[in-house]
Amino acid sequence: MESNLRTIVKATTWQLLGLLTTSLLAWFHTGSVLGALTFAMSSAATGFAFFFLHERLWARVRWGAGGERRA
Repeated sequence: MESNLRTIVKATTWQLLGLLTTSLLAWFHTGSVLGALTFAMSSAATGFAFFFLHERLWARVRWGAGGERRA
């Protein structure tokens, strides 16, 4: 099981990559830098929270993590 800090660092680096790509795509579609950044930041904040929750929930699931005996 990984620590909360490791999950936070993973979520942060993933969201930074997502922030960059979402900003570029939104800018391309809207032509507005401010609109693109606003959209990307709200998307990143939401994605960060749900990624963290998703990782913490999966940390509790033993299926497929190894160490289980097969029948």
